[in-house]
Amino acid sequence: MRPVRGKRIVAILAAGGLTLAAAACGEAPEESGSTGSSPAAVAAYKACMVTDLGGIDDKSFNASAWAGLQAAKAEAPSVDPKYVASSSEADYEPGLRGFVSQGCNFILAVGGLMGEVTTKVAKDSPSSQFGIVDSSSGSPNVYPMQFATHQAAFLAGYLAAGYSKSGKVATYGGMKIPPVTIFMDGFADGVAQYNKAKGKDVKVLGWDKAAQNGSFADSFIDQSKGKSIADTLVGQGADVIMPVAGGTGLGTAQVAKDSNGKLAVIWVDQDGCTSAAQYCEVFLSTVVKNIEDAVKQAVVKGAKGEALAASPGYLGTLENDGVSLAPFNQFESKVDPALKAELDKLKADIIAGTVKVESANAPK
Repeated sequence: MRPVRGKRIVAILAAGGLTLAAAACGEAPEESGSTGSSPAAVAAYKACMVTDLGGIDDKSFNASAWAGLQAAKAEAPSVDPKYVASSSEADYEPGLRGFVSQGCNFILAVGGLMGEVTTKVAKDSPSSQFGIVDSSSGSPNVYPMQFATHQAAFLAGYLAAGYSKSGKVATYGGMKIPPVTIFMDGFADGVAQYNKAKGKDVKVLGWDKAAQNGSFADSFIDQSKGKSIADTLVGQGADVIMPVAGGTGLGTAQVAKDSNGKLAVIWVDQDGCTSAAQYCEVFLSTVVKNIEDAVKQAVVKGAKGEALAASPGYLGTLENDGVSLAPFNQFESKVDPALKAELDKLKADIIAGTVKVESANAPK
């Protein structure tokens, strides 16, 4: 890239958000000819992402966010996406500050673990526009993208209970943080809804919603830990497991693959048959968190010079397709048609508000 002449960033506070009126790091326009002026080149809109642990190919939320930047570029060609991977939490702040120094127009932090440091860096860099997935921020220059995943996980819990042959289903988390436990809350409540509707007693292993306590791998990348937890849960009788653990959950998928159909997995974030296609045969469904579309929308708006308001930011729900239950894929013929109809009705009732789905871990 050639050095940019007249490179600057102008920050404009509008509608409670920060808009970048002049993009940095664009190619300088060509000099006009003697017979007339040529159209000015469109300045590049640098969209820069700092991954959470697990990196760009975690088959989960980091991969979803990066896909969002790619989708934004497809819609708005001026978007210039880049990322830096974090191998530890100590990498978050240097990654964010490095992108400030590079003059990035939109700096995206991925994951609830990055909430505190993003707020800190944003306050130190009030002329930079930030975005964050799975966290809120009190800073006016941070655009939050959060998700009511308990709504879709409620459907997943109901599905798991209806599909289970053993009468025991399970979930576990990567780390005990709200963006993880909100899934587990919804899952447990969905099972409870099934039990209430059917007069059954399907058990949930790995999470006690009332006590807010359960099984955690303490990692989003340790597949061996995911395998170990899955083996334990299967040993206790579970035949459906929902890991909310990023790449760690791939260890559970491998246990399911080795079980010859005895164990099914409900994936999270991206449709498992797309993000981890090698395990499609074991994915009953996925609790989709549409990070890709949320990120794409934010970046495209920014590239067009539109304000990204810190409040209310973005909240993905069943109603706006920000969260959803993915297709059954290879399980399509294995899920009872009556159960599918019940899930459709339950989704409509949640959207209408006639069925309440609540979690203390939901975005405020």
